[in-house]
Amino acid sequence: MPAHPSQIEPAGAMRADARHNRARILDAAREAFAARGLDVPMAAVARRAGVGVATLYRRFPSRESLITEVFGDELAACASVVDEALADPDPWRGFCAAIEKVCAMQVADRGFTDAFLTAFPDAIDYERTRARAEQGFAEVVRRAKAAGRLRADFDLADLTLLLKANCGAATGTAEVAGAASRRLVAYLLQSFRAEHTEPLPPAPPLTLGHLHAPAAR
Repeated sequence: MPAHPSQIEPAGAMRADARHNRARILDAAREAFAARGLDVPMAAVARRAGVGVATLYRRFPSRESLITEVFGDELAACASVVDEALADPDPWRGFCAAIEKVCAMQVADRGFTDAFLTAFPDAIDYERTRARAEQGFAEVVRRAKAAGRLRADFDLADLTLLLKANCGAATGTAEVAGAASRRLVAYLLQSFRAEHTEPLPPAPPLTLGHLHAPAAR
């Protein structure tokens, strides 16, 4: 049975060598998830960290506990981005800043997108933070529309489309990926403006969960 993240041995209670192993495992997992996604074998993470599989499982009894520990800070940062957007007195500026920052996070760490979309029902704090981020972004959208700056037909499904496009554009070296992402986001933000819009086709029935759905054959 997967262990609750709270059952992981606290870093402060470990000996120096154990803390060192734990840090190496987290660094290795972060690199592996970013390069290969969340399905990377735990044994591969252990090899990358230079520790035995038993040592890895002693620190992180389940894949879930490792993933939520690795991406907890990134998820909190994502929620903070949304909070900052809501706190901005200019709803359109807040909307644009949230889109730009979330897309930059996606480019910096591909594994984070998978982690954001994966359900971890035992990780109460993780799930609560993710729900706050999703609900907050919906409010960011509502405020920008109410201010007359965001086109009225913008749908939350458009966020999924944007992230899909951003993921496809952000390939190659970090420098190229970053430049491609920034230009794509700038193009799309201009198209989201309420001024001089033309009707669009209906929004597709997409949610964030469709970002990594298998392609239709």
